[in-house]
Amino acid sequence: MNLTAEIIVKEDINQIEKLFVAEEKTFKNQRAGYELKKSKDKLVLKVKANDSAALRAVLSSITKLLNVYESARKVVKK
Repeated sequence: MNLTAEIIVKEDINQIEKLFVAEEKTFKNQRAGYELKKSKDKLVLKVKANDSAALRAVLSSITKLLNVYESARKVVKK
């Protein structure tokens, strides 16, 4: 089963793009991966996976990294 999902980021797109450029785009088991597409006002992370478990794993990895970014941003603003 081929599955896809998109995460659209509309804030801090330049900083978030830098985070994901350094990360692996395709995982070692070749079951899932993602690509970045940046436009003027948004960053789209398009996830592709061969099965639901691989899709969940990639989405979890992405949201964990976004959560760390969000937490760090709050600390810096204080």
